[in-house]
Amino acid sequence: MGIIICFVIAAVLYILGGMHLKEKGLLLNNAFLYASAEERKTMDKKPHYRQSGIVFLFLGTIFVLNALQIITMSGWIFGIIIVIVAATLVYAVVSSILIEKNNKNI
Repeated sequence: MGIIICFVIAAVLYILGGMHLKEKGLLLNNAFLYASAEERKTMDKKPHYRQSGIVFLFLGTIFVLNALQIITMSGWIFGIIIVIVAATLVYAVVSSILIEKNNKNI
């Protein structure tokens, strides 16, 4: 049952990631969600869509690897998952800093 749940969550995350990379749908990004209605109108959403899309794709990959770990019972897959989680966190923080830095330059 856990395998199916992991694959379903991964599929949803991949769909969200693809939609965000195409700049479609509701922008699920803290910068957008916490912005006022006035800020949302003037905000350049493209970098936020890209950031969220990439993070969703990373998260989808984590869930696929979790399902594979359950299927194969291989402990080494957990190491790969940890590396991808760390890469996702670093990407999210660094890209947020760069987006804010670029917004201040404009």
